[in-house]
Amino acid sequence: MTLVQMQPSTTHAAAVGRTVADAMDTAGPQVCDDMTVEVALSVMASAHTGHLLVCDDSGLCTGLVTHAQLAAVRDGSSYSDRVRLRDILADCGPFTSPVTTMAEAGHMMRHNDVDALPVVDEHGSALGVFALAR
Repeated sequence: MTLVQMQPSTTHAAAVGRTVADAMDTAGPQVCDDMTVEVALSVMASAHTGHLLVCDDSGLCTGLVTHAQLAAVRDGSSYSDRVRLRDILADCGPFTSPVTTMAEAGHMMRHNDVDALPVVDEHGSALGVFALAR
């Protein structure tokens, strides 16, 4: 897990103003990493969301999956109905902290070419999702 937590200088924080905590979505489904891809796609459809926070058995956030990622796995030649979310989360991608500025999180998202970041606390528990408007 790559947790990015930058402590901005006072002048930078005043200039930027808002943190990830100010703009993150706290609502949304969190699912266990032993869930199958098919069930995860069903949960997404039922929740009317394009992403899911994935947690391990201890409740720690292990990543975020998108509808596009799951559809690509499902449409792949090696897919079976036994593929679990933990099987496709090899590269979990970046995570962010609620105290990260929105500007820093946006830069990280553009650099990593992701549309959303899991927001986790200092223990790795999911707090929500921060998504950029594109």
